Amino acid sequence: MTTNTATDPKSVVIRYVEAVRNGDLPVVRDSFAEDATWLYPGETPWSKVWRGRDEIVDGFLGGAGARFVPGSMVIGLTNVIADGDQVVAEWTSDALSAEGVEYHNRCLGVFVVRDGRIAEVREYADTQHTARVLFP
Repeated sequence: MTTNTATDPKSVVIRYVEAVRNGDLPVVRDSFAEDATWLYPGETPWSKVWRGRDEIVDGFLGGAGARFVPGSMVIGLTNVIADGDQVVAEWTSDALSAEGVEYHNRCLGVFVVRDGRIAEVREYADTQHTARVLFP
């Protein structure tokens, strides 16, 4: 496993988002604490609290990746604000769904970083758009 070189919370989150953007799975996996949680709200099949690094990376993030045409996802980090162990990151996600429908969403995550790894994420996005495009 890759060693996490970023230690301050803001750098940890930026490193993670850039790894998602670049498709760098070892860094994505290394970014999370083993017992991390990720809340995805709404009423989609993904809406729940995802628990543990493997469930987040393989189930949630991996499941999301499978809903898009490979190589079509473009992630744009637009803003990052940090205060102590909490980091608020805003990003755009643009892609083509596996069904050929354009996906454009603006997302915001409240990250909690402990010991150089992401321990908690609360994500906010247009879940109705997600449901309409990815779960027709």
